[in-house]
Amino acid sequence: MPFADLGLSDELLKAVGEAGYEEPTPIQAQAIPPILMMKDLIGIAQTGTGKTASFVLPMIDILSHGRARARMPRSLILEPTRELAAQVAENFDKYGKYTGLSKALLIGGVSMGDQVKALEKGVDVLIATPGRLMDLFDRGNILLNGCDLLVIDEADRMLDMGFIPDIEHICTKLPATRQTMLFSATMPPPIKKLTDRFLDNPKYIEVARPATANKNIEQRIVHVAPNRKRELLRKLLKSEEVETGIIFCNRKTTVRELNKSLKRHGFAAGEIHGDIDQAARQAELSAFKNGDINLLVASDVAARGLDIKGVSHVFNFDAPWHPDDYVHRIGRTGRAGANGKAFTFVTRADEEALDNIQKLIGYKIEVLGKDAGSKKTAKGEADRKASEKKKKQPVERSDKPKPEKAPKSKAKAREAQAKDESDDGEGWNGPVPGFLGAGFKK
Repeated sequence: MPFADLGLSDELLKAVGEAGYEEPTPIQAQAIPPILMMKDLIGIAQTGTGKTASFVLPMIDILSHGRARARMPRSLILEPTRELAAQVAENFDKYGKYTGLSKALLIGGVSMGDQVKALEKGVDVLIATPGRLMDLFDRGNILLNGCDLLVIDEADRMLDMGFIPDIEHICTKLPATRQTMLFSATMPPPIKKLTDRFLDNPKYIEVARPATANKNIEQRIVHVAPNRKRELLRKLLKSEEVETGIIFCNRKTTVRELNKSLKRHGFAAGEIHGDIDQAARQAELSAFKNGDINLLVASDVAARGLDIKGVSHVFNFDAPWHPDDYVHRIGRTGRAGANGKAFTFVTRADEEALDNIQKLIGYKIEVLGKDAGSKKTAKGEADRKASEKKKKQPVERSDKPKPEKAPKSKAKAREAQAKDESDDGEGWNGPVPGFLGAGFKK
């Protein structure tokens, strides 16, 4: 089915064609017609399915008729993160270039004064994160009673970030007779409650089972000791000949330290996390998109919605705490029909998290280097058991004296190994408390 069969305007079809798209994705084909008919809609789709265009395209045609008024946006799109909001704004610029529609982007980390000026001129589309929107609303810089169209994007991520109370409050400030669209990869009970309260007889569209992983992504589990993660990551980056990859960590401190480590070993890496201001985030993302760097170390701030073409690999340096985040993380690769690879490092402490991930996606993820039922695996298991049996057997004593240098050699080996791990940043690199040296002589 071509885009022309969906009822979009000629100007919009021209912009879509210039962007290089010929046929809509399943979510676009099913969502665009009911949105153009002004129906409320719930869209359940995994990441990377073209969900953003499924609401941006019909919104442009709907808003092409009408006029914006000062401080009264005609439509509102709520996004959980700055990066997602900025990406939606780019979509409006790309597809709406022949319509003359105006927009404003309300996100934290940038000047509030410039955002207020844009609102005073009047905007057709307001793209915002809940926090900054509430801030400007409380200051009296925004009036929402003229907003006839609402989009709540990445609703399950909004839930994870604690934004649902803010969204409920925002909905009460909007006109009661409005069109509302909600998009999410999953439908947990709080999201279902939100839809029951604020959507009117919505059209329900599900193009993939909730929280399913893209079939184009080759997934592997990598069992590793915590202090060998960096070494193994470097080996995989080289053996896989990674062109562009995103490496996800659970903590911002891990992101910073891992990025420094990769740079020390000659990799072209950058970082993005919540402690970086918006200008620096955009600079790192631009460097990644332009190919100035080919590795991006990220916290979950980048896990959802970022559409970066050509990401060949995703590495979960830390197994995600929430199973839903696994789906969104690996969804940064294998986009738009392309193939991708995803590796997840699992330590003993991550076994429960791995079980939850596999329960969510509905199947076992293959372990790297292991092929169930293979001779290689059977031989390896037999060798392991034989080795354990040998250790348990009594060792024959010998009258031959032991070399005196052996302990020294082992000590040196341990010292060298400790130094190597310390240099790589795996150990403690902060100041040593004074009390730890009490009672010891140098």
